Amino acid sequence: MRHRELRELMTRDVVTVPPGATFKDIVRILTERQVSAVPVVDGEGRPLGVISERDLLPKSADQGGYFRSLSEQEAWEQEKAQAVRADELMSAPPVCARPDWTVAEAARLMEAQGVKRLLVVDDAEVLVGIVSRRDLLGVFLRGDDEILHEITGDDLDRTLHQSPDAVTVTVIDGRVELHGTVRFKSLVPVIERLCRTVDGVIDVVDRLDYAIDDTAAE
Repeated sequence: MRHRELRELMTRDVVTVPPGATFKDIVRILTERQVSAVPVVDGEGRPLGVISERDLLPKSADQGGYFRSLSEQEAWEQEKAQAVRADELMSAPPVCARPDWTVAEAARLMEAQGVKRLLVVDDAEVLVGIVSRRDLLGVFLRGDDEILHEITGDDLDRTLHQSPDAVTVTVIDGRVELHGTVRFKSLVPVIERLCRTVDGVIDVVDRLDYAIDDTAAE
């Protein structure tokens, strides 16, 4: 079983801006390149922060000329509204990942940090790519045949040394169904878990039977 790594999913041609980029420069880049965020990098290519459309919107909101009150959120918005350079506008520090991270690892970090994208950096902390939520969701577009081959060829045979003839696997729109009889009951949840970890699997329906209950208390 081989999980897809971020190096296979990330965008390598990343649009970046230097710390001194102006507000107008950043808006122009976002518009022309049709992206929703841009990393801010230093002279060595190391990310310092990220500027998203959300970081720029307070400038428009400030056109009204007032803030109702200075709550923590509105104080942040006022500060952003007065910013004119990339290093003032950016959200920092950036949330970064490594090229060899799996989709699951990246998704957990995105969820924990509440971000829509991760900057991918190498061992020298230099930016090498960017991966978005959409990139991670792309694994669910894998074909059913590809998923089936991975389960029957890699997981059951090589990992569990389980004959593919003992278990019938069907995959329809990413939904896996398991039929057949395995030797031991303890294998049933193991097989199900292995199937769930295959990239692109949406659900697993377990209809397996077993010959020997090796989980019964002696």
